[in-house]
Amino acid sequence: MFRRLLLGAAAGAAGTTALHAATYLDMAVRGRPASRTPEDTVEKMAGTAGIEIPGEGDRRENRLTGLGALSGIATGVGVGVAYGVLDLLRLRPRGPAAVLLVGGGAMAMSNATMVKYGVTDPTSWTAQDWASDVLPHAAYGMVVAATYSLGRGR
Repeated sequence: MFRRLLLGAAAGAAGTTALHAATYLDMAVRGRPASRTPEDTVEKMAGTAGIEIPGEGDRRENRLTGLGALSGIATGVGVGVAYGVLDLLRLRPRGPAAVLLVGGGAMAMSNATMVKYGVTDPTSWTAQDWASDVLPHAAYGMVVAATYSLGRGR
């Protein structure tokens, strides 16, 4: 049991690396800035929970940037662990279904949180905005599913 959860975490970490690589490639190709949505989401969540992010100016912004990145890593690893749980329950999809479930699941979790806190509204996104979100999450799903399958030996 522990092996499958650990494999899921490792697959989630590998997928997170792929998601970040796809995102940074998009930024490099299009010359677009980094999204502030992770930082804004952390800030809104902290405020709702009554937690103050310490510091002022750049120090506070740097903390928010770090916390936003860490929350993305936690989501990526957590979705990988959930994929391992599906395997334990003998419900793990394979192939394209796995890519859709894992990549779509991670995207839905992230976006649902941002929508809940009023950080973004996907109904207002352009085609480029959607591509900037879907493609990295598709890379995430592919890498998680492939890494997990390789680790399982099938």
